Amino acid sequence: MNTAKKQAELIKEISGVNPLKCMKCGKCSATCPSFEQMDIKPHQFVSYVVNEDIESLVKSRSLWTCLSCFACVERCPRDVKPGKLIDAARQLVVRQKGQDYLTADEIPELLDPELPQQLLVSAFRRYRR
Repeated sequence: MNTAKKQAELIKEISGVNPLKCMKCGKCSATCPSFEQMDIKPHQFVSYVVNEDIESLVKSRSLWTCLSCFACVERCPRDVKPGKLIDAARQLVVRQKGQDYLTADEIPELLDPELPQQLLVSAFRRYRR
Protein backbone atom coordinates (compact mmCIF):
# COMPACT_ATOMS: atom_id res chain seq x y z
CA MET A 1 0.00 0.00 0.00
CA ASN A 2 1.49 3.36 -0.99
CA THR A 3 1.96 6.23 1.44
CA ALA A 4 -0.91 8.39 0.07
CA LYS A 5 -3.31 5.47 0.33
CA LYS A 6 -2.18 4.76 3.91
CA GLN A 7 -2.62 8.42 4.82
CA ALA A 8 -6.09 8.54 3.25
CA GLU A 9 -7.09 5.41 5.15
CA LEU A 10 -5.73 6.87 8.39
CA ILE A 11 -7.73 10.08 7.84
CA LYS A 12 -10.89 8.00 7.32
CA GLU A 13 -10.12 5.95 10.42
CA ILE A 14 -9.41 8.95 12.67
CA SER A 15 -12.48 10.85 11.46
CA GLY A 16 -14.86 7.90 11.32
CA VAL A 17 -16.16 9.32 8.03
CA ASN A 18 -16.97 7.66 4.72
CA PRO A 19 -16.10 10.31 2.10
CA LEU A 20 -17.58 8.15 -0.67
CA LYS A 21 -21.06 9.15 0.54
CA CYS A 22 -20.46 12.73 -0.67
CA MET A 23 -22.72 13.75 -3.57
CA LYS A 24 -20.87 17.05 -4.21
CA CYS A 25 -23.88 19.23 -3.42
CA GLY A 26 -21.66 21.97 -1.94
CA LYS A 27 -23.89 22.69 1.07
CA CYS A 28 -20.90 22.24 3.38
CA SER A 29 -18.91 24.88 1.53
CA ALA A 30 -21.89 27.22 1.28
CA THR A 31 -22.25 27.30 5.06
CA CYS A 32 -18.53 27.57 5.86
CA PRO A 33 -17.61 30.89 7.56
CA SER A 34 -13.99 30.51 6.36
CA PHE A 35 -14.93 29.78 2.73
CA GLU A 36 -13.31 32.93 1.31
CA GLN A 37 -9.95 32.21 2.99
CA MET A 38 -9.76 28.56 1.92
CA ASP A 39 -7.80 27.38 -1.10
CA ILE A 40 -9.44 23.93 -0.87
CA LYS A 41 -13.13 24.23 0.05
CA PRO A 42 -14.81 21.69 2.38
CA HIS A 43 -16.56 19.81 -0.45
CA GLN A 44 -13.28 19.70 -2.36
CA PHE A 45 -11.45 18.45 0.72
CA VAL A 46 -13.66 15.35 0.65
CA SER A 47 -12.69 14.71 -2.98
CA TYR A 48 -9.00 15.04 -2.18
CA VAL A 49 -9.34 12.33 0.48
CA VAL A 50 -11.26 10.08 -1.93
CA ASN A 51 -8.60 10.63 -4.61
CA GLU A 52 -5.83 10.09 -2.00
CA ASP A 53 -4.20 13.45 -2.76
CA ILE A 54 -3.14 13.94 0.84
CA GLU A 55 0.04 15.81 -0.08
CA SER A 56 -2.01 18.71 -1.47
CA LEU A 57 -4.22 18.76 1.62
CA VAL A 58 -1.25 18.88 3.96
CA LYS A 59 0.23 21.81 2.04
CA SER A 60 -3.07 23.68 1.76
CA ARG A 61 -3.95 26.84 3.65
CA SER A 62 -7.39 25.35 4.29
CA LEU A 63 -6.07 22.75 6.69
CA TRP A 64 -5.31 25.49 9.22
CA THR A 65 -7.93 28.03 8.11
CA CYS A 66 -10.84 25.77 9.07
CA LEU A 67 -12.43 27.05 12.27
CA SER A 68 -13.61 23.58 13.33
CA CYS A 69 -17.04 25.10 13.93
CA PHE A 70 -18.57 22.04 12.21
CA ALA A 71 -21.21 24.07 10.38
CA CYS A 72 -20.35 21.83 7.42
CA VAL A 73 -21.03 18.74 9.53
CA GLU A 74 -24.47 20.02 10.50
CA ARG A 75 -25.37 21.02 6.94
CA CYS A 76 -24.35 17.82 5.14
CA PRO A 77 -27.40 15.84 3.96
CA ARG A 78 -25.34 12.64 3.57
CA ASP A 79 -23.57 12.80 6.96
CA VAL A 80 -20.13 13.05 5.34
CA LYS A 81 -18.75 15.49 7.93
CA PRO A 82 -16.02 17.33 6.00
CA GLY A 83 -14.94 19.18 9.16
CA LYS A 84 -14.06 15.88 10.80
CA LEU A 85 -11.96 14.94 7.77
CA ILE A 86 -10.12 18.25 8.04
CA ASP A 87 -9.57 17.70 11.76
CA ALA A 88 -8.27 14.17 11.08
CA ALA A 89 -5.83 15.53 8.47
CA ARG A 90 -4.56 18.03 11.04
CA GLN A 91 -4.01 15.22 13.50
CA LEU A 92 -2.14 13.28 10.83
CA VAL A 93 0.23 16.23 10.31
CA VAL A 94 0.80 16.65 14.05
CA ARG A 95 1.48 12.92 14.48
CA GLN A 96 3.92 12.89 11.55
CA LYS A 97 5.89 15.61 13.29
CA GLY A 98 6.21 13.27 16.26
CA GLN A 99 3.78 15.11 18.48
CA ASP A 100 0.71 13.52 19.96
CA TYR A 101 -0.69 16.47 21.84
CA LEU A 102 -0.49 20.22 22.34
CA THR A 103 0.13 21.67 25.77
CA ALA A 104 -1.11 25.04 26.98
CA ASP A 105 2.50 26.29 27.20
CA GLU A 106 2.99 25.76 23.46
CA ILE A 107 0.03 27.90 22.37
CA PRO A 108 1.54 31.41 22.82
CA GLU A 109 4.30 30.72 20.28
CA LEU A 110 1.66 29.63 17.76
CA LEU A 111 -0.47 32.73 18.12
CA ASP A 112 -1.12 34.88 15.11
CA PRO A 113 -3.20 38.06 15.44
CA GLU A 114 -5.14 37.03 12.33
CA LEU A 115 -6.34 33.72 13.81
CA PRO A 116 -9.90 33.62 15.16
CA GLN A 117 -10.12 32.72 18.85
CA GLN A 118 -12.57 29.94 18.06
CA LEU A 119 -9.86 28.17 16.07
CA LEU A 120 -7.42 28.32 18.99
CA VAL A 121 -9.92 26.98 21.51
CA SER A 122 -10.96 24.21 19.15
CA ALA A 123 -7.35 23.23 18.41
CA PHE A 124 -6.47 23.19 22.08
CA ARG A 125 -9.42 20.89 22.86
CA ARG A 126 -8.49 18.45 20.12
CA TYR A 127 -4.71 18.36 20.42
CA ARG A 128 -4.24 18.30 24.18
CA ARG A 129 -5.45 14.70 24.47
